[in-house]
Amino acid sequence: MEFSIGHLAIMAMTICLVLGGGLYAARSVHSSEGFSLGGRSAGVPMIAGSIAGTCVGGGATIGTAQLAGSVGLSAVWFTIGVGLSLLFMGLIYARPLRYTGLETISQYIVGNYGKGAGRITSCATSFGILFSAVSSILPGIGLLAALTGLSPVISAGLLLLLVILYAFFGGMKTASIGGILKMLVLFVTLFALGFAAWQGLAASPELLGEKPEGFLSIWGTSTSAILTNVASVLVGMICTQTYIQAIFSAATPRTAAVGLILAAMVAIPIGLPCAMMGIYMQSAHPELPAMLALPAYLLQYASPLMGGMALGGIVLGVIGSIAGLSLGVGTMVARDMLEPMLKVRTEAGKLMLMRLSVVGAIAIAMAIALSNQGSQILFWNYLSMSFRGCGVFIPLTLAIFRPKALDSKWAMASMILSICSAAAAGLIHTAVSPVFVGLGVSLAVVLLGIVWKRVMRRCIASQVHA
Repeated sequence: MEFSIGHLAIMAMTICLVLGGGLYAARSVHSSEGFSLGGRSAGVPMIAGSIAGTCVGGGATIGTAQLAGSVGLSAVWFTIGVGLSLLFMGLIYARPLRYTGLETISQYIVGNYGKGAGRITSCATSFGILFSAVSSILPGIGLLAALTGLSPVISAGLLLLLVILYAFFGGMKTASIGGILKMLVLFVTLFALGFAAWQGLAASPELLGEKPEGFLSIWGTSTSAILTNVASVLVGMICTQTYIQAIFSAATPRTAAVGLILAAMVAIPIGLPCAMMGIYMQSAHPELPAMLALPAYLLQYASPLMGGMALGGIVLGVIGSIAGLSLGVGTMVARDMLEPMLKVRTEAGKLMLMRLSVVGAIAIAMAIALSNQGSQILFWNYLSMSFRGCGVFIPLTLAIFRPKALDSKWAMASMILSICSAAAAGLIHTAVSPVFVGLGVSLAVVLLGIVWKRVMRRCIASQVHA
């Protein structure tokens, strides 16, 4: 890719400004709760910043542009699904979750279904979140390698260093401040440049001469594919520790709800300009790797100021997404697994354990990404959503709105069987999407468990009266 020193200088300045703001905010973090939840005092901008800063990462920007080159404007359904999921969480889930005063999804599950179900939840959601982090690491490695000329392994090491600077010291507080600054940069730059890409396509219709009908329509993909993708994102995001953690960090239940709704308004449109630039670049320069379509457009068709700021925002999006997702994994691993096992009691020990768990999660996700270079970015996002959503979504929803309605053994059976059935459906390529297979099995087991509990209660009641 051709680029000027001006692009790189503006990009570096943007990254340093946002990282500096996050590190400045980290000065007030002195406890494990301050690291994971920001002291439970976050306002609406902080909630929206931490959530949008995590979900608008490499998958939502570079991944959408990559996919748009092959499927057209319907690639925006990933970011639309993300926004709808956040809206759903804000309107329905945020208030009851924040009232609990807990810290992890597993703690909520344990309180309703016991420790066994909590362990399953921790494992399933942790693996799912790691896959989602891979979808931001892949474009991050590719982008840094293209800009610096370094090998993928060295680029991964550089990305690891940047993510650790972003996540290690401030946790949730850094993610919130960094998310706000990053989204301001992306909104200002991407929409202006996306509009320019749309004008370029309108001025050169021959670029789309061989594209199929409906290529520039968001409905270009089949309805079943759209529903499958949106369902995968919906159930996956509701079961993601990172977003639940942001709810728990809110000062009040209302703050959590409004923050989620604001984040949804940010996430829904962000894929549109990325898709337009991806379509333009892959049509005008088909020789370029699809993963580099968006960065290449910013370097070749944007001014150093706008292109450099946008590149800085995208790199920060990659960093923030990896950091936010790893924070969710690290919190669950530290709180639900390592602290009880290692019997850590001091606050300093808990804080260090949480920080090391976050770094460990980042390193594992990096290793997965390095061994799967060249794969489709959004594939990892959809896989992640399906994996962590199928097993946890229905039991978690039932625990929130109908606590104690299901016995622990039925909840555990629902989680295990739904995950296994979704995995089997994916391996044998069933006509029905794996996410729907998994959710169907989970719902069937949960309903059977509820009916069984009612039948047993009636039997006991009749024996007492007799």
